[in-house]
Amino acid sequence: MIIGSAVILLGIVLVLAVRNIHRETHHMSKILSEKGAVLIKSFEAGTRTGMMSMMWGGNQVQTLLEAVSQQPGILYLAVTGQNGEIKAHSDPKRIGEQLINAENIQEMNPTDKEKWRLMGGPRGEKSFLVYRNFRPLNTTAPYGQGAPGRGHHPHMRGGRHPSWCFPSNETGEEPIIFVGLDVEPFESARREDIRNTIVLSSILLLLGLAGFLFLLVAQRYGATRRELQDTSAFFEKLVTHLPAGLVATDARHSISFCNEAAERLLGKTASALQGKHLKAALDPRLFLLLERVAEGGTIIEEEMELNLNDRHSVPVRLSAARIVNEEGIFVGSILILRDVKEVRLLQEQIRRKEKLAAVGELAAGIAHEIRNPLSSIKGMASYFKAKYANETDDREAAEVMVEEVDRLNRVISELLEFARPSQLSLKSTDLNEVVTHSLRLIEQDVKQKAIQVIRDEAEHLPPVTLDADRFTQCLLNLYLNSIQAMAQGGSLFIRTAFDPETRTFTIEVEDTGAGIDPANVSKIFDPYFTTKGTGTGLGLAIVHKIIEAHNGTIKVRSTPGKGTVFTLMLPGTLTDEGPQ
Repeated sequence: MIIGSAVILLGIVLVLAVRNIHRETHHMSKILSEKGAVLIKSFEAGTRTGMMSMMWGGNQVQTLLEAVSQQPGILYLAVTGQNGEIKAHSDPKRIGEQLINAENIQEMNPTDKEKWRLMGGPRGEKSFLVYRNFRPLNTTAPYGQGAPGRGHHPHMRGGRHPSWCFPSNETGEEPIIFVGLDVEPFESARREDIRNTIVLSSILLLLGLAGFLFLLVAQRYGATRRELQDTSAFFEKLVTHLPAGLVATDARHSISFCNEAAERLLGKTASALQGKHLKAALDPRLFLLLERVAEGGTIIEEEMELNLNDRHSVPVRLSAARIVNEEGIFVGSILILRDVKEVRLLQEQIRRKEKLAAVGELAAGIAHEIRNPLSSIKGMASYFKAKYANETDDREAAEVMVEEVDRLNRVISELLEFARPSQLSLKSTDLNEVVTHSLRLIEQDVKQKAIQVIRDEAEHLPPVTLDADRFTQCLLNLYLNSIQAMAQGGSLFIRTAFDPETRTFTIEVEDTGAGIDPANVSKIFDPYFTTKGTGTGLGLAIVHKIIEAHNGTIKVRSTPGKGTVFTLMLPGTLTDEGPQ
């Protein structure tokens, strides 16, 4: 807008200046041409009067010419022939010279009416030249016609009038009178106007340039400010929502900044930590690490158990660096804390899977080697059992041998079941129907121990994709564990639910039994780990394997003396029929 306004004003000024110059030129030409016409008429009138009344000759006309030319603004007065030769001039010395050549006079085409043009002088000066045919006497007939003599006035016949005042008898050419007027005052005014126009245009141009520069500076300032705001917002969002905890301290190791992840990890708000010394607010070992950093050291991915006052410790992976300004002065430190609890859990799961894989391969090899001798042993024991009479010690020994072989065979079968890769027959199934079917299989067991079964099933569950037989086996193992954990009486809770946001199915199996020792919670899914005298330790390991085969997860929460809760979570897939 500033530039456009300046350009428009500059254009207006230039247009007005050009119009003003043209108007002044027009006024100048009009004024000077009228002045020249008056002078010519005055000179003619004076010449006419002198010639008619006083019979002037050439000297008197010359004198009058010189007198008239003494007026201000007149450069010269001259009378010439048609060939441009000067007959009379305000400067007598120039009589006989050539004022204008004949070609130019022919081009100028003088007539009885005044004409004008700008002419250059011999010394380069400019003059406003007014000219026309010169007629000192007013005759009624054209020149060269009528009575004898130079005219019809009686006093002029045979007088001493100058011959150059009249046309030649031979050619009929009339003399031409020229008035040279000074144009310097008008030129000065014109130059002043041009100068004022240039000054005003220069001012407007400078204002436009200043506005343009101001606009550039303002635009650059605005762009820089926006970039700074965008950069600040970007880094603020980046630091605030960084998944790793970030803690910044000043040169005195006082906490100056703490992002959201650090608040969650440390269990304290940024306002509660800001301004406090790191040694007093957090684990003192962090202060020792920052002292190392302040001395020029660096810490990269160092693991430690971070003690959070009265809370439990959290395994973290820590990195730290010092902050220096442009002058190289230490101004603070930065700590990056990453919770590696999930990482360690994944590492433990990987180690467990590797161990289970190794155990499975070993079990499969051993089971095949053991089963063949077991068949022979069972056959021999059955032979001796049939050979001995009833109620004899030998027969009882043979029966015990057969029972132990069967028990050992069951153990081997479970071992093979655990070691064998899971082959699932996935179908779209109603989860509540699977729960109902699995509970029918334990009806006698719960009746014998007077256990109350309480079901809390979500209504209108969408179909779930699973292997109903294997999942029933999984639930059955959990039920049997819960029943065995309750000596006499108690409650068995079964709950089902579906989360539409995460499309996850949840099944909970809760009992009011003896619970699990916290030291054993992390081991219950390991093969052959059991706290029961008659268990094989493969039941929960098989449950874990079935849930993993369904891409699900299993969690356990137990309180000794109050009971245990197993939570199974299965993913649902989105199909045309809905989530499954």
